[in-house]
Amino acid sequence: MAVRRMKLGSQGLEVSAQGLGCMGMSSFYGPPKPDADMIVLIRHAISSGITFLDSSDIYGPFTNEILLSKALSEGWRDKVELASKFGISFADGKREVRGDPAYVRAACEASLKRLGVDCIDLYYQHRVDTRVPIEVTMGELKKLFEEGKIKYIGLSEASASTIRRAHAVHPITAVQLEWSLWTRDAEEDIIPTCRELGIGIVAYSPLGRGFFSSGPKMVDNLSERDFRRMLPRFQPENLDKNAIIFERVNEMATKKGCTPSQLALAWVHLQGSDVCPIPGTTKIENLNQNIGALSVKLTPEEMAELESFASADVVKGERYGQVSGTWRDSETPPLSSWKTE
Repeated sequence: MAVRRMKLGSQGLEVSAQGLGCMGMSSFYGPPKPDADMIVLIRHAISSGITFLDSSDIYGPFTNEILLSKALSEGWRDKVELASKFGISFADGKREVRGDPAYVRAACEASLKRLGVDCIDLYYQHRVDTRVPIEVTMGELKKLFEEGKIKYIGLSEASASTIRRAHAVHPITAVQLEWSLWTRDAEEDIIPTCRELGIGIVAYSPLGRGFFSSGPKMVDNLSERDFRRMLPRFQPENLDKNAIIFERVNEMATKKGCTPSQLALAWVHLQGSDVCPIPGTTKIENLNQNIGALSVKLTPEEMAELESFASADVVKGERYGQVSGTWRDSETPPLSSWKTE
């Protein structure tokens, strides 16, 4: 089936209605996969209509952007909408979130070089630096936009108030956030704010970090280096209870004649025409299956039934442990507090 196109945000960016998250190819989900295999996968995705590719300098770190530069050589660059991110540094083995102007510029210049491009289509702040007023970070991003080094600006894991303050400096095209059947906390405040301001919504981990693909058995197959082993929802005391969610989703998928992952992904797609999920995968068969989710239809009653399977009181465990900042702690100081040298 043809992958439809969509407008992401109100600034003019057009992308495939489903993207490809590239993180797991290079890091966090176990050992990096062979470049040659991932290049084949990425080019298969593009040829299939999945042209919105999502990377970050922290994936690897750095190696995912280099992988994409290889995949997009030989005339492939012009076929895609390329997104990357800055803001998480692992200098000297220490994790630090940074949004100061000098870092913003240095990170962008380095990403451009690794990606082998003159301009990044969509450049996100990966996590919000709570020490730097968001207006200061956005000011430098606006300069990069004016210099033609980035086309559109995004935020990831930002609160509604942070989004509003950032958008007042320069239009935000997209906010990337975790959104899936069992992660719905952004629906209360952040998503309505994005819609009010005409900002597109990019849903990462729309398959619950793989849970809605294969259920609790996925944990048994994770490598020792896979950070999902540390996440609260995959701990034994929570996983046994969360297994019931997968069982119910799987039952409904069987009745619908699709896979549980297609059902869960279709639910995200059907949240609105301004939503673009970016499921990640390292396997062509999974990519093809994810594309199939675009043709799954759900009635309002089926949507409600699906949501009841994974309501907030049913899901056990937080989406993150103490390993990553989220929109809940993304507030920054007022601009008046910023001292320039």
